[in-house]
Amino acid sequence: MKAETSEDHMTRRSLLKLATTGLAGSLFLSSHLSGKTKVSERAKATDFQLACMTLPYSQFPLNRALTGIKAAGYDYVAWGTSHREEGNTTQTPVMPVDASTEQAKELAEQCRDLGLQPLMMFSTIYPEAPKGLQVLTHRLIQAEAAGISQVLTFGHTMGGNRKLWIERFKQLGPIARDLGVMLVVKQHGGTTGTGEACGKIIEEVNDPGVRVNYDAGNVMDYLNVDPIPDIRKCADVVHSFCMKDHRNWPQDQDCGPGFGEIDHYRLLEPVAFTGRKIPLCCENIFAPIVPRPMNPDGVDQLARQVRIYMETVIAGVQQIDEST
Repeated sequence: MKAETSEDHMTRRSLLKLATTGLAGSLFLSSHLSGKTKVSERAKATDFQLACMTLPYSQFPLNRALTGIKAAGYDYVAWGTSHREEGNTTQTPVMPVDASTEQAKELAEQCRDLGLQPLMMFSTIYPEAPKGLQVLTHRLIQAEAAGISQVLTFGHTMGGNRKLWIERFKQLGPIARDLGVMLVVKQHGGTTGTGEACGKIIEEVNDPGVRVNYDAGNVMDYLNVDPIPDIRKCADVVHSFCMKDHRNWPQDQDCGPGFGEIDHYRLLEPVAFTGRKIPLCCENIFAPIVPRPMNPDGVDQLARQVRIYMETVIAGVQQIDEST
């Protein structure tokens, strides 16, 4: 598949998506520039799609991860990177880089048969990698075949090649839009370690097929930056979250939402009324300090606890009005 040039025409569907995004963004920006507004004057409430990644179950078979996530009460799932299957001493990729579209469809059907809608998949490659453009293009094709709305990528912890990112994202944006998929980039240390830095790249790319995924745990972990002021600098282009928390005391440690120091009410408030669907994909569900569970039942329990916490936050943050 060849990427369209900047002179290529937009489809009617792309124009409608762009118009919708622009309207929601305008309403969002006006509300934050003028301060608190009445709920009736805001855009429609965001449809937060709460998912659990298979990643916390990486030491167990993929099917056990899926059944555990469903048993923990989730309706959505995000595909992690690899799992230890029965009888194997090495990890097996959830979706190999070179997997066919038929393989992607089959795994998606397996999820849906269990009552789980897949929302997101890892690209497993940095945008600046030598084969980055090729692999990310194929990942978008796999996602379209699976009915997955977002493909996640991120930069090296030492920093990303900003110029090359922009060049490649401008090529990938039209491909993503034509496939009905979105490429989202999250913070991962280095020069792309904040939402503000990622947001500026996305603004320069200026294509609705490429947007920001916000990972507050990474922002706090890698750069020790408070994610609450940071997300306000990029909220208009945030279209999903990798949910994890972080503690600086008594240990410097990532953990599941609700176990750390991040205020998730304040984190979600800037995107609580976008009128969009925003996946919240729980990447880390573990308790800090104590050892991680040695059996999948213990992971199920943590997944359920995080779900209840996040559902409570979502319900609360969308009740906040001008009186608070």
